[in-house]
Amino acid sequence: MMSRLLAVFALSASMAWAQRPSETEAAAIFEKARDRALAYARSLPDFICTEVVHRFSETRAIRRQAGSIPTAVEHRWVPSDKLTIRLSYSQHKEEHKLLLLDDKPSDRTYENLSGGTGTGEFGGTLLNIFTAESQTSFKWQSWKTVRRHRAAVFTYSVDAAHSRYMVLNALGGDNHEAVVSFHGDLEVDRETGEILHFTYVADRIPKAVNLDLVSTTVDYDFADVGGRNYLLPAHSATEIISPRLSVLNDANFREYRKFSADSVIDFGTAK
Repeated sequence: MMSRLLAVFALSASMAWAQRPSETEAAAIFEKARDRALAYARSLPDFICTEVVHRFSETRAIRRQAGSIPTAVEHRWVPSDKLTIRLSYSQHKEEHKLLLLDDKPSDRTYENLSGGTGTGEFGGTLLNIFTAESQTSFKWQSWKTVRRHRAAVFTYSVDAAHSRYMVLNALGGDNHEAVVSFHGDLEVDRETGEILHFTYVADRIPKAVNLDLVSTTVDYDFADVGGRNYLLPAHSATEIISPRLSVLNDANFREYRKFSADSVIDFGTAK
């Protein structure tokens, strides 16, 4: 009998956890998230951090059987290089400076790197999602546990007419760009409205751009900057798929510290 009661209790608790919030509660969580997102970039201090990006390219291996046509195609990510970047955030602007390429000093600039690069983890993309001008459509999706926090998951979409999301294809010698619609999901701390995770995926990319998929995921966590904790990017991953070449950038952000003109980073720990 006790086992049955415990099972019923566990089932009830599970159902309550999955239960859709009232419209009032969902709206309250969403408004907290909007306020946080719109103020996020302005709330950050000036800081620097180390961004370590492992870049991969995709090769395709075809499985064959003797005397038959191919049976399957495998996609394999192969390491391309490793970037160690000094990322400065000052006066609400990001600046990337490439310092190491494959753990060796480099005089190349971040802007002139071949392959995929990205920005926007420090509020730019969130602002584009939540600003009124984007006329974003939001929908409550589910509950989720994120680092012991109860989080509300929302899906969203922005149409091309109101988007400021530009995709650029410079892979394999191409050089085309377009402003596109995009969609994704947001994981929002129920109590604080802080955004703990979000994704954004390009939609209906024009054929001339010659990209099949552009998708980015960003995870946030608290980091100490000058003796105070701030919610800052901890990890991001961007996947770019094209008919000619595909790339994956896996980035980790670490060693946050207060910005000053003479700030330095010890690369001995940037593995």
